[in-house]
Amino acid sequence: MFTTGTIERSILHLDLDTFFVSVERLKNSRLIGKPVIIGGMSDRGVVSSCSYEARKYGVNSAMPMKLARNMCPDAIIIRGDMELYSNYSNIVTDIIAERSPVYEKSSVDEHYIDLTGMDRFYGCYKWSHELRQYIIKETGLPISIGLSVNKTVSKIATGEAKPNGEREVQKEVVLTFLDPLSINKIPMIGQKTYHLLRSMGIATIYTLRNIPAEMLEKLMGKNGIDIWKKANGIDSTPVLSYSEQKSISTEHTFEKDTTDMVRLNQLLVSMVEKIAFELRKQEKLTSCITVKIRYSNFDTHTLQKRIPYTSFDHVLADVTKELFSRLYQRRMLIRLIGVRFSHMVRGVQQLDMFDDTPEKVSLYLAMDRLRKRFGRNAVKRASGVMTIDEREEKAIKQLENALKEQNMMEERLRGYWY
Repeated sequence: MFTTGTIERSILHLDLDTFFVSVERLKNSRLIGKPVIIGGMSDRGVVSSCSYEARKYGVNSAMPMKLARNMCPDAIIIRGDMELYSNYSNIVTDIIAERSPVYEKSSVDEHYIDLTGMDRFYGCYKWSHELRQYIIKETGLPISIGLSVNKTVSKIATGEAKPNGEREVQKEVVLTFLDPLSINKIPMIGQKTYHLLRSMGIATIYTLRNIPAEMLEKLMGKNGIDIWKKANGIDSTPVLSYSEQKSISTEHTFEKDTTDMVRLNQLLVSMVEKIAFELRKQEKLTSCITVKIRYSNFDTHTLQKRIPYTSFDHVLADVTKELFSRLYQRRMLIRLIGVRFSHMVRGVQQLDMFDDTPEKVSLYLAMDRLRKRFGRNAVKRASGVMTIDEREEKAIKQLENALKEQNMMEERLRGYWY
């Protein structure tokens, strides 16, 4: 039998309501109460976010923009501004960081806070309510919260509190709260799993939790057990301290120190491709890039830049090359270069691609599938690979240098003998 442990936890989940739309409404109050869609402006773009007014017409995230326009012809379409949204996201995170014992930023618009033990000093719900009110006052953004015994139940509680509300689910009523809800309220159940369970006649969490765990395991493997646990209100996942979330980085030390700018930039692009692929595998986005240079005399310098959340090679590579050009001022031989992505959050790939087409997103997905199947080096960007001519030119230079060194050695030997 699965157990939840002896310590009763208090986990708070915070979710900024229709975040992108809410930020746009701060800029333009005339958008309040109207159907708003954020995304690519062309018919080939995708919906990144939409208001509750647009959702009433059936519009939802990741929907093709052409379909969204047809479903809601009166909608106001706005091209997204990820830099602006990132700034507001960071403001909210800073407020939470100042006041919280342990918090996790799980996406640009979601946070978890572990309040376990605070009831002895200060009521958890009272504290949560006051934090929510302070965020609303300081930012003007609507935000919903859910407070319960673990991440799963608190997140579902937040969903039930929307829009712009609060919901506490105490331990004694967790199952009573969950039972009548649709199975698609469970965070890890996507469209595919939802349709599979519905085809078996499973519609509510009550029905799902009363199915033997072993049956779900046979049907879906380990995921089946995880889903069964969540349906039973069981989730031991910890709140991971945001400051402890690891960065992703890579470094390259040259066998021979170099100032070959063409090769250095090619290598930087290749390094970015490598760790951006890791980002997407983990379904994460980064908002900070750091470039590192170590010169031949071992002096080491770094430069970093905050950027809108992204996981796309072409965006990250451009910023990386820009940082390198700003950092490399001494024109000395370089011994090592490195790239690091940090300030990471969970997020989908379309998040920062408001003006890109589904084809571009599909291209990234296709490249990543090839890399997963045939290895990380199966697909490379042309700018990160030397051409045949460049390889030949480099080989010729190496040969010329070797001949020069050989001639110099012969001259020294002749001088020694004669």
